Amino acid sequence: MADKEKRKQIMQRSIKLGQCICNPKQPCPCDLFKQENVCLCAGERLGDMPDNIPLTQFVENAGCASKINQTDLKIVLAGLPAISNPKVLVSANTCDDAGVYKLTDDLALVQSVDVFTPNVDDPHIFGQIAAANSLSDIYAMGGEPLTALSVVGFPIETMSHLVMNQMLRGGIDKMKEAGVEVIGGHSIKDTEIKFGFAVTGVIDPKKIITNDKAEPGDVLILTKPLGTGVISFASQLGRASREDMAVIGQSMAELNKVAAEAMVEAGVTTATDVTGFGLMGHLSEMVAQSKVTAEIFTDQVPFFKHVLGYVREELISGAIERNREYATQYVEVNEGVSEDVEIALYDPQTSGGFLIAVKEDHSDEFVAKLKGKGVNSAAIIGRVVSESDGKIILTVNPKN
Repeated sequence: MADKEKRKQIMQRSIKLGQCICNPKQPCPCDLFKQENVCLCAGERLGDMPDNIPLTQFVENAGCASKINQTDLKIVLAGLPAISNPKVLVSANTCDDAGVYKLTDDLALVQSVDVFTPNVDDPHIFGQIAAANSLSDIYAMGGEPLTALSVVGFPIETMSHLVMNQMLRGGIDKMKEAGVEVIGGHSIKDTEIKFGFAVTGVIDPKKIITNDKAEPGDVLILTKPLGTGVISFASQLGRASREDMAVIGQSMAELNKVAAEAMVEAGVTTATDVTGFGLMGHLSEMVAQSKVTAEIFTDQVPFFKHVLGYVREELISGAIERNREYATQYVEVNEGVSEDVEIALYDPQTSGGFLIAVKEDHSDEFVAKLKGKGVNSAAIIGRVVSESDGKIILTVNPKN
């Protein structure tokens, strides 16, 4: 029940100021008060807020498509102070997946943070995906995640508390599956839902997997299909099937733990996870940092079912265009590569798989090992062909 005296005092103050004290952009009384007789500033809440709302209908860019694009990010980061501390073994200087700080000769911390908007409608599944995505940065470095802190932006005054509760429960459930403890977090009031985790783990300083050691002769392996961004965007427009959403939801919630363990066991030195910048964006960082040319066999790249069909229907998000804007400076397209496949290679992935560089004589064995451990979509998609300043050639496999 509303506290009428509290409401009166607060509204009198707002009216005197000429604007709402909770939101200076609107007058007092606000539209919500006029329509629903509810004053949020007085601590009142809508009594019938639903808890089964479709989350993706309340965001502009779903999932990792909400990340700032590489072009703008490079501009923002340019000129920031360089890190010279010798204990910092991996930093933002190489655009890698996580930072690494040396504690002893045999032990280092590996840390990362990842936050994004919902790309599925179910809050519990979204929480699982947010956790799996945040853990991937640690796994991609070959680290063992230990603890996590949740980071939440949520419209708590206009959306059911149960929605946020289920997001957190989903994230905690997935972290428990990974053997990681969620030991705290931070929340802010926001008009758009955002959720993720800051994750801390440990790693052997002598066994760090980075994105800058690919060499000519390496074979490139991808561990999950592409297309989560395309299908999520199609869903926002009411054009994706429930079956397609269920398939990508299961994939995005799947931990990359098994693939990480296989990489460490095999002595892999170069890998990255494929997320918001798309395959081409993350590969462009790998070839630029490693100073090599990579050849991608587009007819061997795995996509989720119907992704290319959605692309042919021109269900192409602005995030794809932003990824293309940056990464095309590295890309050369050979004859025979279809336009729909080329576009899909820039699709921003949420909780995608790993892109791994391995020696050719071990590549078939490594893929077989991944599949034997349940990473069923693992596939060889290309190779590193020469040294260069950083280049990607899209082509079809001449053997096919």
